[in-house]
Amino acid sequence: MKSSVKNIRLTSVDELFSTAESRADENREKVIDVSLIELFPFKDHPFKVVDNEAMFDTDESVKQYGVLVPAIARPRKEGGYELVSGHRRKRACELAEISTMPVIIRNIDDDAATIIMVDSNLQRESILPSERAFAFKLKLEAIKRQGSRLDLTCTQVGHKLNGKKSVDLVAEQAGSSRNQVHRYIRLTELIPELLTIVDEKKIAFNPAVELSYLKEEEQKDLLEAMDMEQATPSLSQAQRLKKFSAQDKLTLDVMGAIMSEEKKGEIEKVTLTGDKIKKYFPKSYTPQQMESTIIKLLESWHKKRMQQQE
Repeated sequence: MKSSVKNIRLTSVDELFSTAESRADENREKVIDVSLIELFPFKDHPFKVVDNEAMFDTDESVKQYGVLVPAIARPRKEGGYELVSGHRRKRACELAEISTMPVIIRNIDDDAATIIMVDSNLQRESILPSERAFAFKLKLEAIKRQGSRLDLTCTQVGHKLNGKKSVDLVAEQAGSSRNQVHRYIRLTELIPELLTIVDEKKIAFNPAVELSYLKEEEQKDLLEAMDMEQATPSLSQAQRLKKFSAQDKLTLDVMGAIMSEEKKGEIEKVTLTGDKIKKYFPKSYTPQQMESTIIKLLESWHKKRMQQQE
């Protein structure tokens, strides 16, 4: 009987002289400096990276102290690394003209990466409704997939043993309720144009949830009706729009009629936008200074009128 010499695997020199401890050390996570050009954004990242005042504060901090908390990334098949957390820190480094940043390289699958990405961003103080909506949706889908796999024993699926549902876990970790999580996820059914208006606080959260039940074409028509009437729907109007949609009776004319209604308290409401009044003030004036000046002028005007009446 011939011996199968070609199947024999010889131990390498490195393996012969390496210890179990050194091999374990190689597998441990380490913080390394990675070039920014090797870091790519997370796929379907729902959180916006905006050059606003908070970003400029982060930029100044990075210039002064560097990146204090390492980002988390995972290797890409195409080369480089996919950022799991640290998108804003990367942008701050770009603004500070720093070419590298500290990163923890972690080998994790899509679902685990999604959960880490969402959890690390939900800790921020200011989050847009659209960001929270898509974050909840991504995390819920990831946890559901993990729960349906039998090869996992991680903490993310431990809730299955406790009789909890995936949505309960998402709500619990976010300090919210199951109903509120579902309501936020409803916002992902809005067309991008409407969702932007919600982020801009021109449509309140509760009416936005009701509008999410409208069909895509109905939502597009609603944008037209809103533009024609120069109005956004209140909660009661949004509920009626939803009702007409469920009955397949929501036409552009119906939308126009609803949006043209006079809202309660609208007669007494006076709105002064910055665009209307800033031409009367020096360019250096802040909104607070403008408001203070307007109040003083009104008080002077009122006092003068009272004197004239007397």
